[in-house]
Amino acid sequence: MEALYQIFVKHPIVCTDSRNITPGCLFFCLKGEHFDGNEFAEQALQQGAAYVVTERPELRGNAQCVVVEDVLKTLQQLAAYHRQQLHIPVIGITGTNGKTTTKELTAAVLSEKYRTACTQGNFNNHIGVPLTLLSIRPDDEIAIVEMGANHPGEIADLCRIARPSAGLITNIGKAHLEGFGSEEEIIRTKKGLYRSVMEDHGVLFVNVSDQILRRDLDYEQVVYYASEAEQLITSRMPCLSFRLGDHTVTTHLTGSYNIYNCLGAAAVGQYFGVSEEQIWHALSHYTPSNHRSQINEIRGNTIISDYYNANPTSMEAAVRNLALLEAPRKVAILGDMLELGSISSAEHLHIIQLCKDFHLEAYYVGMAFAEHHPEHSFLSVEELNAALEKEPIEHALILVKGSNAMHLNRLSLL
Repeated sequence: MEALYQIFVKHPIVCTDSRNITPGCLFFCLKGEHFDGNEFAEQALQQGAAYVVTERPELRGNAQCVVVEDVLKTLQQLAAYHRQQLHIPVIGITGTNGKTTTKELTAAVLSEKYRTACTQGNFNNHIGVPLTLLSIRPDDEIAIVEMGANHPGEIADLCRIARPSAGLITNIGKAHLEGFGSEEEIIRTKKGLYRSVMEDHGVLFVNVSDQILRRDLDYEQVVYYASEAEQLITSRMPCLSFRLGDHTVTTHLTGSYNIYNCLGAAAVGQYFGVSEEQIWHALSHYTPSNHRSQINEIRGNTIISDYYNANPTSMEAAVRNLALLEAPRKVAILGDMLELGSISSAEHLHIIQLCKDFHLEAYYVGMAFAEHHPEHSFLSVEELNAALEKEPIEHALILVKGSNAMHLNRLSLL
């Protein structure tokens, strides 16, 4: 590994996509379900890669090829080795909902004082975490690594690579139940972050109001945050505002649930010596992207775009938030929640009933909602678009929420 690491030190740009080769990069020939990067080893070199890491034994004689048994495992080992050379705080963030937003808010806060490296987008899996670690440069002063999981034990596996010295779990709810099998397994997997940090005598940031996160947590180095969070909210419309210290922070985020993400980021910032003024500035200037808690005025409607993904916990929170907001006309456009296994039918029915209880005008997209035959139910976005062409939604506050695979981004009103 030392030999490969010395190559990485000289060529620190790591690439895993042959379509995006950077001259002088280190190209890892990863294999996927429908592709094999090993087939593009020579092409990568022709396009300017300095070295390729490949599983093809016939390339062993090529001085620019590092031949290994398992490219993915080698990528992970290289990332773990690089992590061992770092002497900066590494903050691990995971959770069922809000982990990407919390990661970005925390990065904004820490960037007020430090040169901060962090996960780009939601590259938070067995490939994304190693790539995040390998993107940390010698002059970076602090790092944030987002971690996601869809099967048992995955967070512990990622922690063995990242070795976080601090950890924050946003929350633990119902998601990817097909992969986990039970809610208790989700809890055990997510808390793998706590166990890893505790083993290394690091610090935990814990939402004091979350009983699941606090359960069986016998550890001294804990920073609790979000005490009486709901009482801090001063406005929910059009965007979240809340009191922090003696200042009112007005964010660009919609949804009262985002106060926990903001307070988590603030707690991390305070621990690492970021001033109150810097924290206020960071939280008030952060602008969400990628259809997470975004709010826009589009052709006479106010759109809450929150359709990057969805699960029962986040869907209920979004619907409840819409019910709290003030508007003459409120509409929920909801797409199916995927990967729920045996609880899918009950969870979709619960959301339908919730909309009825709150007297919300609702449109549903997907087979899981349609099986319950609610009013305004459509099997696809295209069917809904056809209906909206005949009867447009006008002058309304509209929540758009659903799993990414439901393609709600194709809605004609967006």
